[in-house]
Amino acid sequence: MTTTEQLKPRTGAEVTGGGGSRGRWLALAVLVLAVLLVAVDATVLGLATPSLSEELKPSGTQLLWIGDIYSFVIAGLLVSMGSLGDRMGRKKLLLTGATAFGAVSVLTAYATSPEMMIVARALLGVAGATLMPSTLALIRNIFSDPRERSLAIGIWGATASAGAAVGPVVGGALLQHFYWGSVFLINLPVMIVLVVVGVKLLPESKNPVAGPWDLLSVGLSLVGVIGVVYAVKEAATHGPTPQVALATAVGAAALYAFVRRQFTLPAPLLDMRLFKDRGFSGAVVADLLTVFGLSGLLFFLSQFLQLVQGREPLEAGLAELPAAVGAVVTGLVAGHVARRFAVRTVVAGGLGAIGLALGALTLVHQDSGYPLLGASLLIVGLGAGFSFTVTADVILSSVPKEQAGAASAVSETAYELGAALGIALLGSIVTGVYQGFTAPATVPGPVAEAAHDSLGGAVEAARTLDPQTAHTMVGAAQEAFVDGLRLASGVSAAVLLATAAAAWFLLKGQKLQDGVEH
Repeated sequence: MTTTEQLKPRTGAEVTGGGGSRGRWLALAVLVLAVLLVAVDATVLGLATPSLSEELKPSGTQLLWIGDIYSFVIAGLLVSMGSLGDRMGRKKLLLTGATAFGAVSVLTAYATSPEMMIVARALLGVAGATLMPSTLALIRNIFSDPRERSLAIGIWGATASAGAAVGPVVGGALLQHFYWGSVFLINLPVMIVLVVVGVKLLPESKNPVAGPWDLLSVGLSLVGVIGVVYAVKEAATHGPTPQVALATAVGAAALYAFVRRQFTLPAPLLDMRLFKDRGFSGAVVADLLTVFGLSGLLFFLSQFLQLVQGREPLEAGLAELPAAVGAVVTGLVAGHVARRFAVRTVVAGGLGAIGLALGALTLVHQDSGYPLLGASLLIVGLGAGFSFTVTADVILSSVPKEQAGAASAVSETAYELGAALGIALLGSIVTGVYQGFTAPATVPGPVAEAAHDSLGGAVEAARTLDPQTAHTMVGAAQEAFVDGLRLASGVSAAVLLATAAAAWFLLKGQKLQDGVEH
Protein backbone atom coordinates (compact mmCIF):
# COMPACT_ATOMS: atom_id res chain seq x y z
CA MET A 1 0.00 0.00 0.00
CA THR A 2 1.40 3.42 -0.98
CA THR A 3 1.65 6.48 1.21
CA THR A 4 -1.22 8.17 -0.59
CA GLU A 5 -3.48 5.24 0.14
CA GLN A 6 -2.81 5.46 3.87
CA LEU A 7 -4.98 8.50 4.48
CA LYS A 8 -5.95 9.05 8.08
CA PRO A 9 -7.02 12.35 9.64
CA ARG A 10 -5.65 13.27 13.02
CA THR A 11 -8.92 12.29 14.62
CA GLY A 12 -8.00 8.72 13.78
CA ALA A 13 -11.08 8.23 11.63
CA GLU A 14 -10.43 6.25 8.50
CA VAL A 15 -10.94 8.14 5.27
CA THR A 16 -10.26 5.53 2.62
CA GLY A 17 -13.08 4.01 0.62
CA GLY A 18 -15.55 1.54 2.02
CA GLY A 19 -16.84 1.23 5.56
CA GLY A 20 -19.15 3.53 7.41
CA SER A 21 -16.58 5.93 8.81
CA ARG A 22 -17.63 9.55 8.88
CA GLY A 23 -14.03 10.80 8.76
CA ARG A 24 -13.91 11.29 5.02
CA TRP A 25 -17.20 13.22 5.01
CA LEU A 26 -15.97 15.53 7.77
CA ALA A 27 -12.84 16.07 5.70
CA LEU A 28 -15.04 16.88 2.69
CA ALA A 29 -16.92 19.46 4.76
CA VAL A 30 -13.63 21.28 5.33
CA LEU A 31 -12.64 21.07 1.66
CA VAL A 32 -15.85 22.64 0.46
CA LEU A 33 -15.12 25.68 2.63
CA ALA A 34 -12.14 26.37 0.36
CA VAL A 35 -14.38 26.07 -2.68
CA LEU A 36 -16.85 28.44 -1.03
CA LEU A 37 -14.02 30.90 -0.42
CA VAL A 38 -13.04 31.07 -4.09
CA ALA A 39 -16.62 31.00 -5.44
CA VAL A 40 -17.78 33.84 -3.23
CA ASP A 41 -14.77 35.95 -4.18
CA ALA A 42 -15.39 35.43 -7.89
CA THR A 43 -19.08 36.38 -7.78
CA VAL A 44 -18.98 39.41 -5.52
CA LEU A 45 -16.61 41.23 -7.87
CA GLY A 46 -19.23 41.49 -10.61
CA LEU A 47 -21.78 42.77 -8.09
CA ALA A 48 -19.35 45.31 -6.66
CA THR A 49 -18.21 46.56 -10.07
CA PRO A 50 -20.64 49.53 -10.28
CA SER A 51 -19.68 50.79 -6.80
CA LEU A 52 -16.02 50.07 -7.41
CA SER A 53 -16.16 51.99 -10.70
CA GLU A 54 -17.69 54.98 -8.99
CA GLU A 55 -15.09 55.01 -6.22
CA LEU A 56 -11.86 54.11 -8.04
CA LYS A 57 -12.85 55.49 -11.47
CA PRO A 58 -11.04 52.87 -13.57
CA SER A 59 -10.95 53.18 -17.35
CA GLY A 60 -12.75 50.58 -19.45
CA THR A 61 -9.47 48.71 -19.98
CA GLN A 62 -8.59 48.86 -16.29
CA LEU A 63 -12.05 47.53 -15.42
CA LEU A 64 -11.49 44.53 -17.69
CA TRP A 65 -8.09 43.95 -16.08
CA ILE A 66 -9.65 44.08 -12.62
CA GLY A 67 -12.11 41.46 -13.81
CA ASP A 68 -9.72 39.07 -15.50
CA ILE A 69 -6.24 39.45 -13.94
CA TYR A 70 -7.32 37.05 -11.17
CA SER A 71 -8.12 34.38 -13.74
CA PHE A 72 -4.98 35.14 -15.77
CA VAL A 73 -2.67 34.53 -12.80
CA ILE A 74 -4.59 31.48 -11.58
CA ALA A 75 -4.52 29.98 -15.08
CA GLY A 76 -0.77 30.52 -15.31
CA LEU A 77 -0.02 28.96 -11.91
CA LEU A 78 -2.54 26.13 -11.50
CA VAL A 79 -0.45 23.41 -13.13
CA SER A 80 2.57 24.44 -11.09
CA MET A 81 0.60 24.57 -7.84
CA GLY A 82 -1.14 21.26 -8.51
CA SER A 83 2.23 19.64 -9.07
CA LEU A 84 3.63 21.35 -5.98
CA GLY A 85 0.78 19.92 -3.90
CA ASP A 86 1.59 16.44 -5.20
CA ARG A 87 5.13 16.96 -3.93
CA MET A 88 4.92 18.94 -0.67
CA GLY A 89 1.50 17.68 0.45
CA ARG A 90 -1.96 18.83 -0.63
CA LYS A 91 -3.13 19.63 2.89
CA LYS A 92 -0.09 21.79 3.61
CA LEU A 93 -0.49 23.69 0.33
CA LEU A 94 -4.24 24.14 0.84
CA LEU A 95 -3.92 25.61 4.33
CA THR A 96 -1.00 27.86 3.33
CA GLY A 97 -2.96 29.14 0.34
CA ALA A 98 -6.09 29.74 2.40
CA THR A 99 -4.16 31.83 4.90
CA ALA A 100 -2.60 33.91 2.12
CA PHE A 101 -5.99 34.27 0.41
CA GLY A 102 -7.53 35.75 3.54
CA ALA A 103 -4.63 38.15 4.08
CA VAL A 104 -4.67 39.43 0.49
CA SER A 105 -8.46 39.84 0.66
CA VAL A 106 -7.87 42.57 3.24
CA LEU A 107 -5.45 44.32 0.86
CA THR A 108 -8.06 44.08 -1.92
CA ALA A 109 -10.77 45.52 0.31
CA TYR A 110 -8.72 48.63 1.02
CA ALA A 111 -7.40 49.29 -2.50
CA THR A 112 -7.24 53.03 -3.17
CA SER A 113 -6.60 53.07 -6.93
CA PRO A 114 -7.32 50.94 -10.03
CA GLU A 115 -3.63 49.98 -10.19
CA MET A 116 -3.61 48.82 -6.57
CA MET A 117 -6.80 46.86 -7.16
CA ILE A 118 -5.28 45.10 -10.18
CA VAL A 119 -2.15 44.15 -8.17
CA ALA A 120 -4.27 42.91 -5.27
CA ARG A 121 -6.40 40.78 -7.57
CA ALA A 122 -3.23 39.32 -9.11
CA LEU A 123 -1.97 38.35 -5.63
CA LEU A 124 -5.34 36.79 -4.91
CA GLY A 125 -4.81 34.73 -8.05
CA VAL A 126 -1.49 33.44 -6.71
CA ALA A 127 -3.16 32.36 -3.45
CA GLY A 128 -6.26 31.03 -5.23
CA ALA A 129 -4.12 28.81 -7.48
CA THR A 130 -3.25 26.70 -4.44
CA LEU A 131 -6.84 26.03 -3.39
CA MET A 132 -8.87 24.39 -6.14
CA PRO A 133 -6.39 21.68 -7.29
CA SER A 134 -5.72 20.78 -3.66
CA THR A 135 -9.41 20.27 -2.86
CA LEU A 136 -10.10 18.06 -5.88
CA ALA A 137 -6.89 16.09 -5.43
CA LEU A 138 -7.74 15.39 -1.78
CA ILE A 139 -11.22 14.25 -2.80
CA ARG A 140 -9.63 11.89 -5.34
CA ASN A 141 -7.46 10.38 -2.64
CA ILE A 142 -9.98 10.32 0.21
CA PHE A 143 -12.83 8.67 -1.72
CA SER A 144 -11.76 5.39 -3.32
CA ASP A 145 -15.35 4.23 -3.92
CA PRO A 146 -16.28 5.75 -7.32
CA ARG A 147 -19.93 6.24 -6.40
CA GLU A 148 -19.03 7.98 -3.17
CA ARG A 149 -16.48 10.06 -5.09
CA SER A 150 -19.14 11.10 -7.60
CA LEU A 151 -21.34 12.28 -4.75
CA ALA A 152 -18.39 14.07 -3.13
CA ILE A 153 -17.58 15.83 -6.41
CA GLY A 154 -21.26 16.73 -6.73
CA ILE A 155 -21.19 18.27 -3.26
CA TRP A 156 -17.94 20.04 -4.17
CA GLY A 157 -19.54 21.49 -7.29
CA ALA A 158 -22.81 22.29 -5.50
CA THR A 159 -20.87 24.25 -2.89
CA ALA A 160 -19.21 26.28 -5.63
CA SER A 161 -22.68 27.04 -6.98
CA ALA A 162 -23.93 27.83 -3.48
CA GLY A 163 -21.02 30.24 -3.19
CA ALA A 164 -22.16 31.82 -6.43
CA ALA A 165 -25.56 32.27 -4.78
CA VAL A 166 -24.35 33.36 -1.36
CA GLY A 167 -21.81 35.81 -2.81
CA PRO A 168 -24.26 38.13 -4.59
CA VAL A 169 -26.87 38.01 -1.81
CA VAL A 170 -24.47 38.64 1.07
CA GLY A 171 -22.47 41.02 -1.09
CA GLY A 172 -25.62 42.89 -2.07
CA ALA A 173 -26.64 43.28 1.57
CA LEU A 174 -23.16 44.57 2.44
CA LEU A 175 -23.12 47.02 -0.48
CA GLN A 176 -26.38 48.56 0.65
CA HIS A 177 -24.93 49.37 4.08
CA PHE A 178 -21.15 49.51 3.68
CA TYR A 179 -18.50 50.48 1.15
CA TRP A 180 -17.57 48.20 -1.78
CA GLY A 181 -14.47 46.75 -0.11
CA SER A 182 -16.61 45.01 2.49
CA VAL A 183 -17.51 42.31 -0.05
CA PHE A 184 -13.93 41.03 0.05
CA LEU A 185 -13.73 41.00 3.85
CA ILE A 186 -16.35 38.23 3.98
CA ASN A 187 -13.51 35.89 2.96
CA LEU A 188 -11.93 36.21 6.40
CA PRO A 189 -14.36 34.21 8.59
CA VAL A 190 -14.47 31.40 6.01
CA MET A 191 -10.67 31.32 5.85
CA ILE A 192 -10.32 31.24 9.64
CA VAL A 193 -12.73 28.31 9.99
CA LEU A 194 -11.03 26.47 7.10
CA VAL A 195 -7.56 26.76 8.59
CA VAL A 196 -8.46 26.06 12.22
CA VAL A 197 -10.67 23.05 11.46
CA GLY A 198 -8.61 21.82 8.51
CA VAL A 199 -5.47 21.44 10.63
CA LYS A 200 -7.25 18.79 12.70
CA LEU A 201 -9.56 17.09 10.20
CA LEU A 202 -7.82 16.99 6.83
CA PRO A 203 -5.59 14.03 5.98
CA GLU A 204 -2.28 14.71 4.29
CA SER A 205 -1.55 13.10 0.93
CA LYS A 206 1.14 13.43 -1.70
CA ASN A 207 2.95 11.51 -4.38
CA PRO A 208 5.82 9.70 -2.63
CA VAL A 209 7.81 9.38 -5.87
CA ALA A 210 7.01 12.72 -7.51
CA GLY A 211 10.59 13.93 -7.81
CA PRO A 212 11.83 17.54 -7.54
CA TRP A 213 9.75 20.58 -8.47
CA ASP A 214 11.18 21.92 -11.72
CA LEU A 215 11.35 25.73 -11.43
CA LEU A 216 12.15 26.19 -15.14
CA SER A 217 8.91 24.40 -16.05
CA VAL A 218 7.05 26.62 -13.57
CA GLY A 219 8.40 29.72 -15.27
CA LEU A 220 7.67 28.44 -18.77
CA SER A 221 4.07 27.55 -17.94
CA LEU A 222 3.45 30.92 -16.29
CA VAL A 223 4.96 32.94 -19.14
CA GLY A 224 3.28 30.79 -21.77
CA VAL A 225 -0.28 30.92 -20.44
CA ILE A 226 -0.23 34.60 -19.47
CA GLY A 227 1.48 35.55 -22.75
CA VAL A 228 -1.13 33.82 -24.91
CA VAL A 229 -4.09 35.04 -22.86
CA TYR A 230 -2.75 38.60 -22.84
CA ALA A 231 -2.31 38.48 -26.60
CA VAL A 232 -5.90 37.32 -27.10
CA LYS A 233 -7.19 40.04 -24.79
CA GLU A 234 -5.24 42.81 -26.49
CA ALA A 235 -6.14 41.59 -29.98
CA ALA A 236 -9.82 41.56 -29.06
CA THR A 237 -9.59 45.10 -27.66
CA HIS A 238 -7.15 46.85 -30.00
CA GLY A 239 -6.78 44.55 -32.98
CA PRO A 240 -3.46 43.23 -34.31
CA THR A 241 -0.56 45.32 -32.98
CA PRO A 242 3.19 44.75 -32.53
CA GLN A 243 2.56 44.14 -28.82
CA VAL A 244 0.01 41.43 -29.63
CA ALA A 245 2.44 39.76 -32.04
CA LEU A 246 5.24 39.86 -29.46
CA ALA A 247 3.03 38.45 -26.66
CA THR A 248 1.78 35.69 -28.97
CA ALA A 249 5.29 34.72 -30.01
CA VAL A 250 6.66 34.73 -26.46
CA GLY A 251 3.66 32.83 -25.06
CA ALA A 252 3.61 30.20 -27.80
CA ALA A 253 7.37 29.69 -27.59
CA ALA A 254 7.21 29.26 -23.82
CA LEU A 255 4.36 26.73 -24.05
CA TYR A 256 6.20 24.78 -26.75
CA ALA A 257 9.34 24.70 -24.62
CA PHE A 258 7.24 23.65 -21.61
CA VAL A 259 5.73 20.69 -23.45
CA ARG A 260 9.09 19.61 -24.87
CA ARG A 261 10.68 19.82 -21.44
CA GLN A 262 7.98 17.67 -19.83
CA PHE A 263 8.80 14.80 -22.20
CA THR A 264 12.47 14.93 -21.20
CA LEU A 265 12.10 15.13 -17.41
CA PRO A 266 12.09 11.91 -15.34
CA ALA A 267 9.59 13.60 -12.99
CA PRO A 268 7.67 16.13 -15.15
CA LEU A 269 5.66 18.99 -13.71
CA LEU A 270 2.77 17.76 -15.88
CA ASP A 271 2.66 14.28 -17.38
CA MET A 272 1.63 15.01 -20.98
CA ARG A 273 0.60 11.37 -21.44
CA LEU A 274 -2.58 12.21 -19.53
CA PHE A 275 -3.90 13.81 -22.71
CA LYS A 276 -3.72 10.52 -24.60
CA ASP A 277 -6.88 9.51 -22.74
CA ARG A 278 -9.75 10.69 -24.97
CA GLY A 279 -12.14 11.04 -22.04
CA PHE A 280 -9.66 13.19 -20.13
CA SER A 281 -8.96 15.44 -23.12
CA GLY A 282 -12.62 15.68 -24.09
CA ALA A 283 -13.65 16.69 -20.57
CA VAL A 284 -10.93 19.35 -20.42
CA VAL A 285 -11.94 20.84 -23.78
CA ALA A 286 -15.61 20.83 -22.76
CA ASP A 287 -14.82 22.67 -19.53
CA LEU A 288 -12.69 25.31 -21.26
CA LEU A 289 -15.22 26.15 -23.96
CA THR A 290 -18.17 26.06 -21.57
CA VAL A 291 -16.62 28.55 -19.18
CA PHE A 292 -15.53 30.66 -22.13
CA GLY A 293 -19.13 30.90 -23.28
CA LEU A 294 -20.47 31.72 -19.82
CA SER A 295 -17.95 33.95 -18.09
CA GLY A 296 -17.80 37.02 -20.29
CA LEU A 297 -21.56 37.28 -20.39
CA LEU A 298 -22.10 36.73 -16.66
CA PHE A 299 -19.40 39.29 -15.83
CA PHE A 300 -21.63 42.01 -17.29
CA LEU A 301 -24.94 40.68 -15.99
CA SER A 302 -24.73 42.46 -12.62
CA GLN A 303 -24.09 45.73 -14.42
CA PHE A 304 -27.19 45.14 -16.55
CA LEU A 305 -29.35 44.46 -13.50
CA GLN A 306 -28.07 47.48 -11.57
CA LEU A 307 -27.09 50.13 -14.10
CA VAL A 308 -29.68 49.38 -16.80
CA GLN A 309 -32.67 48.08 -14.87
CA GLY A 310 -31.99 50.11 -11.73
CA ARG A 311 -32.02 47.26 -9.20
CA GLU A 312 -30.39 47.64 -5.79
CA PRO A 313 -27.30 45.44 -5.18
CA LEU A 314 -29.19 43.01 -2.93
CA GLU A 315 -32.03 42.72 -5.43
CA ALA A 316 -29.52 42.12 -8.23
CA GLY A 317 -27.89 39.37 -6.17
CA LEU A 318 -31.23 37.68 -5.53
CA ALA A 319 -32.07 37.93 -9.23
CA GLU A 320 -29.04 35.76 -10.04
CA LEU A 321 -30.01 32.98 -7.60
CA PRO A 322 -31.77 30.66 -10.09
CA ALA A 323 -28.49 29.73 -11.79
CA ALA A 324 -26.90 28.66 -8.52
CA VAL A 325 -30.01 26.79 -7.37
CA GLY A 326 -30.19 24.86 -10.64
CA ALA A 327 -26.50 23.92 -10.45
CA VAL A 328 -26.82 22.70 -6.86
CA VAL A 329 -29.82 20.49 -7.69
CA THR A 330 -28.30 18.78 -10.74
CA GLY A 331 -24.76 18.65 -9.36
CA LEU A 332 -25.86 16.37 -6.53
CA VAL A 333 -27.48 13.83 -8.86
CA ALA A 334 -25.20 14.17 -11.90
CA GLY A 335 -23.09 11.08 -11.11
CA HIS A 336 -26.15 8.86 -10.71
CA VAL A 337 -27.74 10.18 -13.90
CA ALA A 338 -24.50 9.75 -15.89
CA ARG A 339 -24.27 6.10 -14.84
CA ARG A 340 -27.82 5.50 -15.97
CA PHE A 341 -27.92 7.47 -19.24
CA ALA A 342 -24.21 7.64 -20.31
CA VAL A 343 -21.63 10.33 -19.74
CA ARG A 344 -21.83 11.92 -23.16
CA THR A 345 -25.62 12.16 -23.01
CA VAL A 346 -25.54 14.05 -19.72
CA VAL A 347 -22.64 16.35 -20.64
CA ALA A 348 -23.82 17.15 -24.18
CA GLY A 349 -27.41 17.56 -22.98
CA GLY A 350 -26.35 19.95 -20.22
CA LEU A 351 -24.22 22.02 -22.59
CA GLY A 352 -26.99 22.13 -25.18
CA ALA A 353 -29.43 23.40 -22.54
CA ILE A 354 -27.00 26.16 -21.57
CA GLY A 355 -26.60 27.15 -25.21
CA LEU A 356 -30.36 27.42 -25.75
CA ALA A 357 -30.78 29.45 -22.56
CA LEU A 358 -28.05 31.87 -23.63
CA GLY A 359 -29.69 32.11 -27.02
CA ALA A 360 -32.89 33.23 -25.28
CA LEU A 361 -30.96 36.13 -23.76
CA THR A 362 -30.52 37.61 -27.23
CA LEU A 363 -34.15 38.71 -26.78
CA VAL A 364 -33.42 40.79 -23.68
CA HIS A 365 -33.92 44.56 -23.74
CA GLN A 366 -33.80 47.42 -21.25
CA ASP A 367 -37.33 46.82 -19.96
CA SER A 368 -37.38 43.02 -20.12
CA GLY A 369 -39.38 41.40 -17.34
CA TYR A 370 -37.67 39.08 -14.90
CA PRO A 371 -39.34 35.80 -16.08
CA LEU A 372 -37.17 35.69 -19.24
CA LEU A 373 -33.96 36.35 -17.33
CA GLY A 374 -34.84 34.11 -14.37
CA ALA A 375 -35.89 31.16 -16.53
CA SER A 376 -32.73 31.47 -18.65
CA LEU A 377 -30.50 31.55 -15.58
CA LEU A 378 -32.25 28.54 -14.08
CA ILE A 379 -31.67 26.48 -17.25
CA VAL A 380 -28.04 27.63 -17.36
CA GLY A 381 -27.60 26.40 -13.79
CA LEU A 382 -29.27 23.06 -14.42
CA GLY A 383 -27.10 22.40 -17.47
CA ALA A 384 -23.89 23.54 -15.77
CA GLY A 385 -24.55 21.33 -12.74
CA PHE A 386 -24.77 18.28 -14.97
CA SER A 387 -21.85 19.03 -17.27
CA PHE A 388 -19.26 20.39 -14.84
CA THR A 389 -19.82 17.68 -12.23
CA VAL A 390 -19.56 14.81 -14.70
CA THR A 391 -16.50 16.21 -16.51
CA ALA A 392 -14.71 16.70 -13.16
CA ASP A 393 -15.50 13.08 -12.30
CA VAL A 394 -14.19 11.89 -15.67
CA ILE A 395 -10.95 13.84 -15.28
CA LEU A 396 -10.24 12.58 -11.76
CA SER A 397 -11.16 8.99 -12.61
CA SER A 398 -8.81 8.94 -15.60
CA VAL A 399 -5.59 9.24 -13.59
CA PRO A 400 -3.85 7.37 -10.75
CA LYS A 401 -4.22 8.79 -7.25
CA GLU A 402 -0.60 9.95 -7.23
CA GLN A 403 -1.27 12.31 -10.16
CA ALA A 404 -4.52 13.71 -8.77
CA GLY A 405 -3.04 17.14 -8.13
CA ALA A 406 -1.71 17.53 -11.67
CA ALA A 407 -4.98 16.28 -13.21
CA SER A 408 -7.04 18.58 -11.00
CA ALA A 409 -4.79 21.46 -11.99
CA VAL A 410 -5.35 20.76 -15.69
CA SER A 411 -9.11 20.78 -15.07
CA GLU A 412 -8.94 24.04 -13.15
CA THR A 413 -6.54 25.57 -15.68
CA ALA A 414 -9.10 24.91 -18.42
CA TYR A 415 -11.76 26.52 -16.24
CA GLU A 416 -9.73 29.62 -15.41
CA LEU A 417 -8.30 29.96 -18.91
CA GLY A 418 -11.83 29.80 -20.30
CA ALA A 419 -12.93 32.45 -17.81
CA ALA A 420 -10.06 34.76 -18.71
CA LEU A 421 -10.60 34.34 -22.46
CA GLY A 422 -14.36 34.73 -22.08
CA ILE A 423 -14.06 37.99 -20.16
CA ALA A 424 -11.43 39.23 -22.59
CA LEU A 425 -13.19 38.36 -25.85
CA LEU A 426 -16.88 38.52 -24.96
CA GLY A 427 -16.23 41.46 -22.65
CA SER A 428 -14.50 43.22 -25.52
CA ILE A 429 -17.57 42.62 -27.69
CA VAL A 430 -19.78 44.27 -25.12
CA THR A 431 -17.32 47.12 -24.62
CA GLY A 432 -16.78 47.61 -28.35
CA VAL A 433 -20.51 47.88 -29.09
CA TYR A 434 -21.05 50.07 -26.01
CA GLN A 435 -18.38 52.58 -26.98
CA GLY A 436 -20.18 53.19 -30.27
CA PHE A 437 -23.04 55.12 -28.70
CA THR A 438 -23.45 58.82 -29.52
CA ALA A 439 -23.53 61.32 -26.68
CA PRO A 440 -25.63 64.50 -27.04
CA ALA A 441 -23.81 67.28 -28.87
CA THR A 442 -24.01 69.55 -25.84
CA VAL A 443 -22.00 67.19 -23.63
CA PRO A 444 -18.45 68.53 -23.03
CA GLY A 445 -15.63 66.47 -24.54
CA PRO A 446 -14.05 65.26 -21.28
CA VAL A 447 -17.46 64.20 -19.93
CA ALA A 448 -18.30 62.29 -23.13
CA GLU A 449 -14.90 60.59 -23.04
CA ALA A 450 -15.47 59.45 -19.45
CA ALA A 451 -18.94 58.19 -20.38
CA HIS A 452 -17.53 56.07 -23.20
CA ASP A 453 -15.08 54.28 -20.89
CA SER A 454 -17.78 52.20 -19.19
CA LEU A 455 -21.48 52.25 -18.32
CA GLY A 456 -20.59 52.99 -14.70
CA GLY A 457 -18.50 55.91 -15.97
CA ALA A 458 -21.47 57.20 -17.97
CA VAL A 459 -23.75 57.13 -14.93
CA GLU A 460 -21.14 58.95 -12.87
CA ALA A 461 -20.36 61.51 -15.59
CA ALA A 462 -24.06 62.25 -16.07
CA ARG A 463 -24.21 63.76 -12.58
CA THR A 464 -22.31 66.79 -13.85
CA LEU A 465 -24.95 67.51 -16.55
CA ASP A 466 -28.39 69.05 -16.51
CA PRO A 467 -31.19 66.49 -15.93
CA GLN A 468 -32.48 66.38 -19.50
CA THR A 469 -29.04 65.96 -21.10
CA ALA A 470 -28.02 63.45 -18.46
CA HIS A 471 -31.16 61.38 -19.09
CA THR A 472 -30.54 61.38 -22.84
CA MET A 473 -26.87 60.39 -22.52
CA VAL A 474 -27.46 57.63 -19.97
CA GLY A 475 -30.36 56.26 -22.04
CA ALA A 476 -28.14 56.05 -25.13
CA ALA A 477 -25.36 54.41 -23.11
CA GLN A 478 -27.75 51.85 -21.62
CA GLU A 479 -29.17 50.98 -25.03
CA ALA A 480 -25.68 50.48 -26.46
CA PHE A 481 -24.72 48.32 -23.47
CA VAL A 482 -27.76 46.07 -23.96
CA ASP A 483 -26.98 45.80 -27.68
CA GLY A 484 -23.51 44.56 -26.77
CA LEU A 485 -24.97 42.15 -24.22
CA ARG A 486 -27.31 40.66 -26.83
CA LEU A 487 -24.48 40.17 -29.31
CA ALA A 488 -22.29 38.54 -26.65
CA SER A 489 -25.22 36.27 -25.72
CA GLY A 490 -25.51 35.12 -29.32
CA VAL A 491 -21.80 34.37 -29.57
CA SER A 492 -21.93 32.52 -26.24
CA ALA A 493 -24.90 30.44 -27.37
CA ALA A 494 -23.09 29.43 -30.57
CA VAL A 495 -19.98 28.42 -28.58
CA LEU A 496 -22.01 26.29 -26.13
CA LEU A 497 -23.99 24.51 -28.84
CA ALA A 498 -20.79 23.74 -30.74
CA THR A 499 -19.22 22.46 -27.50
CA ALA A 500 -22.23 20.20 -26.91
CA ALA A 501 -21.75 18.65 -30.34
CA ALA A 502 -18.00 18.18 -29.72
CA ALA A 503 -18.63 16.58 -26.32
CA TRP A 504 -21.04 14.09 -27.91
CA PHE A 505 -18.21 12.74 -30.08
CA LEU A 506 -15.24 13.17 -27.73
CA LEU A 507 -16.94 11.41 -24.81
CA LYS A 508 -18.27 8.50 -26.85
CA GLY A 509 -18.02 5.28 -24.85
CA GLN A 510 -16.87 7.11 -21.71
CA LYS A 511 -18.23 5.65 -18.46
CA LEU A 512 -17.89 6.53 -14.80
CA GLN A 513 -16.26 3.91 -12.60
CA ASP A 514 -18.37 1.62 -10.43
CA GLY A 515 -16.03 -0.74 -8.57
CA VAL A 516 -14.24 0.18 -5.37
CA GLU A 517 -10.51 0.85 -5.85
CA HIS A 518 -7.92 -1.19 -3.98
